[in-house]
Amino acid sequence: MAQSRIPPEAAGSLAQAFKALGDPIRLQLMSMIASAPGGEICVCDLTPAFEISGPTISHHLRVLKESGLVTAERRASWVYYRPQPALMRRLSALLDIDD
Repeated sequence: MAQSRIPPEAAGSLAQAFKALGDPIRLQLMSMIASAPGGEICVCDLTPAFEISGPTISHHLRVLKESGLVTAERRASWVYYRPQPALMRRLSALLDIDD
């Protein structure tokens, strides 16, 4: 962003990802997912960390997934979430300003 203009075709997906991270709960969820040992975390480990309902957690996770920040894989009755490093690198690169 500091070096050149963002192409219109990239601006939409990047804005969607930033918008998803603009919610405090989603930002915390993303942090937990991205820092999870082994590169993934079960929803069963995410839900107890918050004082909100399971359906609300599911909504926030769906927003993160739809924005492309995470992927989800169902295993039996649990869903495991993984960060999407490529998109995270793109977001990081946009905010990087050379001193």
